[in-house]
Amino acid sequence: MNILEEVKKIHETLVELRRDFHSHPELSMQEYRTATRIEEELDKLGIEHYRSTNTGVIGLIRGMAKSEPAKNIGSDESESNVGHQNSTREGKDRIVALRADIDALPILERDDREYCSINQGIMHACGHDVHNTSLLGAAIILANNRDKFAGTVKLIFQPGEEIGAGAQTMIENGEMKGVERIFGLHVAPDLRCGEVGVTSGINNASVDHFRIEIEGKATHVSTPQLGTDALYIAAQTVVALQALVTRTTSPIDPVVIGIGILNSGTSYNIVSGSGIIEGTTRTTSAKTRQEVKDKVTKTAKNIAQIYGGTAKVVWKDYTSALINDDRVSEEVRSIVEDILGKNAAKIRPISLGGDNFAEFLLEVPGAYAYLGTSNERLPNTLIQIHNEGFDIDEKALDIGAALYAEYAIRWLNLEF
Repeated sequence: MNILEEVKKIHETLVELRRDFHSHPELSMQEYRTATRIEEELDKLGIEHYRSTNTGVIGLIRGMAKSEPAKNIGSDESESNVGHQNSTREGKDRIVALRADIDALPILERDDREYCSINQGIMHACGHDVHNTSLLGAAIILANNRDKFAGTVKLIFQPGEEIGAGAQTMIENGEMKGVERIFGLHVAPDLRCGEVGVTSGINNASVDHFRIEIEGKATHVSTPQLGTDALYIAAQTVVALQALVTRTTSPIDPVVIGIGILNSGTSYNIVSGSGIIEGTTRTTSAKTRQEVKDKVTKTAKNIAQIYGGTAKVVWKDYTSALINDDRVSEEVRSIVEDILGKNAAKIRPISLGGDNFAEFLLEVPGAYAYLGTSNERLPNTLIQIHNEGFDIDEKALDIGAALYAEYAIRWLNLEF
């Protein structure tokens, strides 16, 4: 079966689905309509499903082919490079998971295309509508070809990725139990439609959010000695945090400390009594991640103390670093080359953006591939994600669906 050719037959269906999701985006953990639409599509296909979290959907497609004798994976695969044991697949129903995230961003879409967002100030500017639709496309192919594979395909429609939620809750709900492989896709406007980025090892940085709450003492600007200037403390802290990167971390160990919010003061003639700094850190190793967090906290507290104030630092962990399993990356790369040609598989540079698909990879071996979506003839497809004008070449939907379906069938049929 040529899966890509099969997917092309449902191209118009995928375009219609994607445009429906695109025009009805929903914020993280509020994807109620999206989840309902996913369930409607799964019902049409006779795929059993259930909710995992309020807006997360799990679908199960059970193959009907006769199971081949299970293989012992062997010593070369008995240890995953993410630090946990693989199962041997002996005497078990084989399970492969396919994941797509479904939430949108708080961005006002600015375009006159017919499928522009109707939800003011919310937009699928990160391509999650594409991921969602591609996985539903794979579901169509898999549901119509149950006789061609044995075992179970678990479809994971994950909410809340943009705020670092969803994945961990699904894991805590037991969704990785029995799963031996997981595969996911993300749009990549830096790659042309027909290209797919598949990189072994580190792909994305860990992402953490910090909020620094500074307390000083307000007074009139004419008597600064009677107060404690929280705004000045905040300003000194922002400058010092940038120096942490340039002077205390290795240039070959990527670190980002970004400040997005600085609020302080109530009037031009009052020494500020409080201030808020919010920002993020991006790192690529667990060791550096903790070291940077410790340095940020210590820097903020020490500067506040020097000038007579206090600083409280509150952290929220969004996601771990995303590290692709070497063996699974090779499996995915072989599929890309078979479907799209030998030059279609690209090595994509490390991104300091994060994705909490990383949390699934800490549980089972897997890979995250980057689906090329740009086309020089379609100007908006050259715009990067998280931008109000972002769009895709919709031929990428076919490729995404084919990659999802092909990986599941090959893994379940022991073709790797």
